[in-house]
This record gives sequence, C-alpha cells and structure tokens, in this order.
Amino acid sequence: MNGNGVGKAELVSAEREAMIGPMPVSTPGRVLPASEPEALAAPDCLSLAAYWSVLLKRRWTVLTAVLMLTTVAAIASFRSTPVYRATARVEVEAETPLLQSLNEVYQKTQTDDAFLQTQIQVLRSDKLAWRTIEELKLAQNPAFARPRQPAAEQDRHKLGLINLFRDRLNVQLVPRTRMLLVGFDSSDPRLAAQVASTLVNNYVDYNFREKYDATRQASGWMEQQLDELKAKVEKSQQALVEYERQNQIVNTGEKQNVLEQMLSEVSRDLTNAESECIQKESLYRQVLANRAQVASLAHSELLQKLEEKASDLSGQYTEMTAQYGPKFPRALRLQQQLAEYQAQITREQDRVIARIGSDYNAALSRKSLAAQAFARQKEELGRLNQLLVQHNILQREFESNQQLYQSLLQKLKDATVSAGLRSTNIHVVDTALSPVEPIRPRKALNIMLGLAAGLVLGVMGAFVQEGLDRSVNSADQIEGLLFTPALAVIPLDHSSHPAARGFRGKLPTRPRRGGQGSEVALTVVNRPKSVLAESYRALRTAVLLSSTPAAPKTVLITSAHMGEGKSVTALNLAQAMAQRKGPVLIMDCDLRKGSVARGLALSAEKGISTVLTGVHTLEEALQQYALQPSLWVLPCGPVPPNPAELLGSDRMAELWKELSCRYEHIVIDSPPVLLVTDATILSSLADGVILVAESGKTPRAALVRTRRILDDAGARILGVVLNKLNQRHGGYYDYGYYRYGYHHYGEYGYGYGNGGEQR
Repeated sequence: MNGNGVGKAELVSAEREAMIGPMPVSTPGRVLPASEPEALAAPDCLSLAAYWSVLLKRRWTVLTAVLMLTTVAAIASFRSTPVYRATARVEVEAETPLLQSLNEVYQKTQTDDAFLQTQIQVLRSDKLAWRTIEELKLAQNPAFARPRQPAAEQDRHKLGLINLFRDRLNVQLVPRTRMLLVGFDSSDPRLAAQVASTLVNNYVDYNFREKYDATRQASGWMEQQLDELKAKVEKSQQALVEYERQNQIVNTGEKQNVLEQMLSEVSRDLTNAESECIQKESLYRQVLANRAQVASLAHSELLQKLEEKASDLSGQYTEMTAQYGPKFPRALRLQQQLAEYQAQITREQDRVIARIGSDYNAALSRKSLAAQAFARQKEELGRLNQLLVQHNILQREFESNQQLYQSLLQKLKDATVSAGLRSTNIHVVDTALSPVEPIRPRKALNIMLGLAAGLVLGVMGAFVQEGLDRSVNSADQIEGLLFTPALAVIPLDHSSHPAARGFRGKLPTRPRRGGQGSEVALTVVNRPKSVLAESYRALRTAVLLSSTPAAPKTVLITSAHMGEGKSVTALNLAQAMAQRKGPVLIMDCDLRKGSVARGLALSAEKGISTVLTGVHTLEEALQQYALQPSLWVLPCGPVPPNPAELLGSDRMAELWKELSCRYEHIVIDSPPVLLVTDATILSSLADGVILVAESGKTPRAALVRTRRILDDAGARILGVVLNKLNQRHGGYYDYGYYRYGYHHYGEYGYGYGNGGEQR
C-alpha cells in the first residue's frame, strides 16, 4: 500500500476517534475487511466524475444560487431607473458677413479649432442651461430635479440645477468635421429628447439674436410709423370696449349663439310640457270616469294583487255559501275578509287617483313655467339683435385699424428675420429623437453577469455544503467509518418507493386497497423483477454468507433513528428468505410503534406483548402470510406499559429458544438504538445485527454511536444496509451499486455462490 492510502486511513480513524473515542481493537462479532487500509484507501486525486457527482447531488443548491442571483440581477436591472440619451446634430459653419451694409461690423477672421471649441463652451454655458431649464420647467419635473429648496436658498438651488444640467449634458466634436453632437441623459426618453432639442434651438436662437440685435437700428424708422397706427388702433378699440360696457355685451357671437340655443331649448321644453300635460289630463279623466279600471290604467301592481285576492275570496265565499249556507263560520270569516279587501281596494283606488291628479297639476304648472320662459328668452334675443347693429360698425373699424397695424408690424419682423437668416451660420442637422434603448442599465449584460456569478457561487456552495454534510452517502463512507461491510445498497425507487413521495421510513397507517399492504414493504413479492427486489435479494445472500459454517438463524434489523427504513428492510429480507428456504418468521419487536402487521395487512391484536404477558398462546399469536405460505408473522401486539422489561424477561428468552427451534430463519424488527434500549437488549440474543442507514439522512456520529452501543452490548454486527440511495444524484452508484449486491463481498472473503439465487 502506498503512503497516500495509509494517510487517508489515518485521517478517517482520527475523525472517528474525535467523535466517539477510540474503537476497540477487537469486539465480539465484529467483521473486518481483509485489509482495512485498502478499504479506506482513496484515489490520489479526485476525478472529474467525482466533481460532477457532487454537482449533480447538490444541483438544487447550484440552481437556487443561479436562480437567486439571476433574479436579483434581473430585479435590480428592471427596477433601476433606465437612463436614456437623446442626441442632436448641429453643423457649425465658418463666420460670414450677415448683411452687405453691415459688412464691416462682422469682418473678422477666427481660428477654426478655437472657434469650434468656443461653440462647445457656449452650448455648456449657464445662460443656455438656465434658459432651457426655465423653458421646459425642469425644476418642477421629478425626472430631472429634486424637490425645490426653501426661498432663502434660491441662488444655491439655481446653481444646483445648472450643475445637474451640465452633468447630464454631453457635447462632443466629431473628429475631422464641423459637426457637434449634443446629447442629454435622463430617465425619461421624451424628456431627454426635449432637452437636447430645446438646448440646440436655444443655441441657434442665441446665435441668431446676437446678430439680430445689430440689425435693430436699421428698423427704427418703421417703429415711428407704428406708433401713430398703434394710437388709432387703441382709440377704436377703446370705443368698442366702451360701447360693449354700456350695453353689457361680453362676447356678441357667443352670446347670440347661446341665446339662440337657449330659445331653441326652451321651445323644445315647452313642447314637451304641453305633450306631457295632455297625457296626464287624459289619464286623469279616464280614471275619474272608470274607477274599476284604475289598476290597469295606472299599472298599480298592489291594486291588481288586491283585486285578484278579493276575487279569489269572493269565489271561495260563493262556494262555501252554496254548500253550508251564509251562517257557516267559515263563510262568515270569508265574508269579513272580503269586506276588508274591498275597503283596501277602495282606499288604494282613491290614493292612485289622487296621485294621478297631482301629476296632472304638476304638468300644468310645468307647462305654464315653460311658456313664460319661452316669452322671456324671445324678448332677450330681440333686444340683443338691436344692440349688435352699432356694435358691428365699431367692430369693423377696430379690425381695419388692427389689420393695418399687423401688416406694418409683420413687415418690420420680416425685415429683421430676413437679415438674421442671412447671417446665421448654425444649422440643425438632426433634431433629437426619443431613444428606444437606454444606455444604462444594460439588462441583458447584468442578467448574464448575475447568471455567471450565481453559477460560480452555486458551485462553491455545493462543495461547501458537501463538505459540511455529516450524513452517510455511500457504502465507502460506511465501511471507512465503521470498519463494517456494507451488506447491500438499496436504491430509492422513484416510481413507487414511498420515499420518492415523501415517505420517511414508517409504513402507512392503513394498508392499500385490496389488502396488499404497503407497496414498498411487499416489493419482493409484488415486483420480483424490479431493481429494488434484486437489491433485497442481494442483502439476503450477503446475510446468508456472512458467517461460516452456518448462516445466522436470528437476524436483528435496527437503525440509529426513526424513519430510516428498517421496517421495510426487515419485511423484504424476510420475504426474500422465505422465497429461498422456509419456514421463515418475522417478529415485530417494536412494541411501541410496530408496523410489520400493518405492512402485511394483518391483524396486530395478538402478538409478542400478549404472549409474554400470558394473554394468548404462541399458536394464537402466530399468523401465516397468505401470499407466502412459508412466511410466518409474529406481530407486536397491543402496546404494553413496560416494553423494555418484557423484552428483557426470562419469558422472552424462552420464547426466543422455542421460535429458533421451529423456524429456519427469524428476522426481528426492533426499535431504533438511540431512542430506546429495546434493540440493545435484543441484540445480545440475536445471531447477528444489521444496521440500516438512510443515505443523506443518517448522521455519521449517530451511526458510530449506534455501533459502539451494540458492541458494548456484545452484539455481533453483520454489516450495514445503505437505504434509499438516490441514483439520480449521478456518480458511481448510477451504474455500479450492484457491485455491493453481487460482487463486493468477494473483497472480504465472502464470495458469491449461485447467481441464480438472485432471481
């Protein structure tokens, strides 16, 4: 053996001694491998398959980390405010004379590079920044500015807004061109486009006005002419306003339209009122002329129901009188009820007629009011038409003077603008458009980085979790930890095993329909060709070959804790032994929570507890399993008050001897070792003890502690069964767990006899 293998064995031994102290060198019934260093030896380096096995086993850790970090990155990216940049293009030409007459004013030669840099600084100037802020009201826009500062800090607030504007402004000169790129960053794409476009427009306007002011002197004479015309406009307007004030005319066109509309509406209301009045009058006269038809004319449901009830009572009264005479008590009561309904009908008719009359009077009143309103509105419209005659004369005079003034003013503006247009050297090539994609955050990149970080963190977490896992996960771990052979590896059956559906080792409280018991508990019988059944038959072979010259007759099945699958293992081992050679007995010595009878769908009213207490005889308690006649069952019976005392009594020893003489093999299902002392007591009576450990659940320290307790009790431990090994974790046991069921025992000198025995 090389040095690396010996070092690995020393590390495992040190770990075991640190948990429970040194293991005795020789203990009763202990089965050691042919060479412990060889059993503990590990490869010099882990292969990629080992790393892949760990990742498959801890795949949910990796996936969780990937999902969490990717989700966090996605949420942060999608929840962070996106920043958009809108860009406008401006062409800056060289300076040229604006007007021929003013040529001397602008005759100046500038350096091209310095001129362009100057224009960049103009674009970044405080004046243009503040003008743009005020024009777009950015100080009140939450997408640009923070809440307004107190009045005492207005100057500081203004300076802060300008600095914020500059921080988001980006002005660049395209190399080897006269093109300037003016960009603005904002969380609102429309605002970014508006600010960039507005700033460029203000820059063009600023350049224009700088040259436009120079042409203002040339238009002074036009302004003198405008003064006289302006006085005429004001005089005519004053006359018009005075006339409107005296006659209380606000807006003649709208007022006339309103009066005409109101007259039309009042006329329509009058027509409707007259029509309604005629209808109400007609109805009122009809109900006065014919009271018997009030219910149908007025559509009174109450009156109709009263009349129907009175008619029904009248018919009953007539029938009763015809049979028994008018003095019959029932006839008298019907007569009295009929009189009451007639009185109610009369009152209801009076009320309905009064209501219809009230509606008729209201309709007359509305008709009168509508006629009065129509007359007043008609008179108001006539008076307004008379006032509009003089008003139209004054209106036309004012409009004529105003048109002359506007015409002269427009000519003055056209002259000024024309001079300015000829003088400008700034041209907007492209206005800023609302950007579609933000410049940050880059969501796809952030998500990919989150995915990569989650993958790295998940892989690290998987290996950390694997390193911190103190449970047993493989047969190699068990053999290296306990120096005890792994008799079999029972895989987790994902198709039907209860563990795949949340089953944690105890059998269900009720048998399956049809009396077949738990599906996994009857794997050897119900599914003899399954991988799970082959594993239990491999366990049977390992037990039968575990000692020489004769196989152990009584085998105790136990575990460190509950829920590790010892009861299912005991049931399937007993069934496998019964298939090979009988008779075989399975004893449920878990007097506190027995489950063997329940797993086989048998009665547990009689069992070990009643036999030991003398309530029933052994013959009465024994049951033969119908599906396997060679399999006999001794249930636990009712829960006694003192299970440990019963199992340790002389009567139990006598029962044990008697059963050993009757049956070829006895499989005992006992309670967990670390919970109660029952298994420790029984282990001294059995020929061999099998420990059941659940893969990924049973702690290593608990398994070592269990081994030590059994050794101290003088038990002969045959080996360990690794239960519920999840093959989907990948790795060695995906294809090689039969190594422990078919060939592995040869390494310890067991060999394997008849391969057909597995079938």
